[in-house]
Amino acid sequence: MKTFTKFLLPLFALSIITANADAQVKKPLEKSLLWEVSGNGLTKPSYLYGTIHMICKDDASLGDSLIAAIERCDRVYFEVDMDNLMEMLSALKDFKMRNDTTLADLLSKEDYEKVKVFMESKGGLLPFSKLETYKPMLASSLLMESGVGCEDPVAMEQLILEEAKKNKKRVDGLETMSYQASIFDSIPYKLQAEQLLKYVNDSGSKSEADKQFEEMIEAYKSQDIEKLGEYVKEDDGGLGNYEDILIYNRNRNWVEKLKKLMPEKSLTVAVGAGHLAGDKGVIKLLRKAGYTVRPVKYKMKLERVI
Repeated sequence: MKTFTKFLLPLFALSIITANADAQVKKPLEKSLLWEVSGNGLTKPSYLYGTIHMICKDDASLGDSLIAAIERCDRVYFEVDMDNLMEMLSALKDFKMRNDTTLADLLSKEDYEKVKVFMESKGGLLPFSKLETYKPMLASSLLMESGVGCEDPVAMEQLILEEAKKNKKRVDGLETMSYQASIFDSIPYKLQAEQLLKYVNDSGSKSEADKQFEEMIEAYKSQDIEKLGEYVKEDDGGLGNYEDILIYNRNRNWVEKLKKLMPEKSLTVAVGAGHLAGDKGVIKLLRKAGYTVRPVKYKMKLERVI
């Protein structure tokens, strides 16, 4: 009977299913950071969790429902394999600009000196003499993460990684660090350098970027991933022209990979919350592919966890 139904489902029933799927795709997403993926032939559910890469320790925690999802699943996935130090180290070379380009080639002498003084005052794992040979978006990311506004920032991915290892779960990545590095080659280095300069110029006082970051933290704490998605879509000095490269193409690639992985194993997948939001986000793409994706009640404990 199941085989007969599978192949001879009446057209009107198919149209109802399609209409329901379309309604699910168009409906605004509920507020939650944790989502269960089921249906479409899956024998066990998988879970999606929206992270924010850096957050103050006082605001960082893993809710009980996320901990339970990690305990129940077979494998934990991040954007990249957080547990593969060798891959991360070997990918560093891929973040260097091509053709021996340096930051000095991309900015005026005055602007270059301004960025140099600013970054040397911030310190960091890499000296400026090395960092200036890397794609400027990497430097911008490091500066933004160091500017969280507290002395003890925490990466949510690190907390999830620790929980996965505690439960002896294998960790993997939806893409490689080298692939992420290659994305930056699709965005003109000069534009990246201008974005870095803009960050430095705005850093003297409470900048618009600082205010936006605070708003993002509040949106994250209220689990409003649609609001977080709006920040991702904003056109910041030309980078909005590269949304497909930075966000949407990756979302589509991840969904295609998940469609192959989820029938074999139950997963907990932790990616930036902005990737879950919107019509081109992972949640609605999975719904469009026929999966049931529902919010899971998730309570952030908002207490010191480490």
